[in-house]
Amino acid sequence: MDKYIYDDKNGLWYELQGDYYIPCLGLLTEKEKPIGLWGQRHLHYLKEHKRLIYINLMTSDRLNEYLVLLAGTASRTLNALVCFRK
Repeated sequence: MDKYIYDDKNGLWYELQGDYYIPCLGLLTEKEKPIGLWGQRHLHYLKEHKRLIYINLMTSDRLNEYLVLLAGTASRTLNALVCFRK
């Protein structure tokens, strides 16, 4: 039996372990970007008040991406408000 096999139907590689083929799965190796002050505040808010959204973002590996996007939007909005006030 081959040590590794590829399944065209689902696009996964399988590794032979004992008598069974186990899918070769791993986490993505994307670097986390800094989330800044607004991202940290929103992260705290999600953990305290929106637990389900926080867990969904964590398990889908999109939490950091979401917080970086939110922090950028919040920062641009604050800058626009400050410039408008002058």
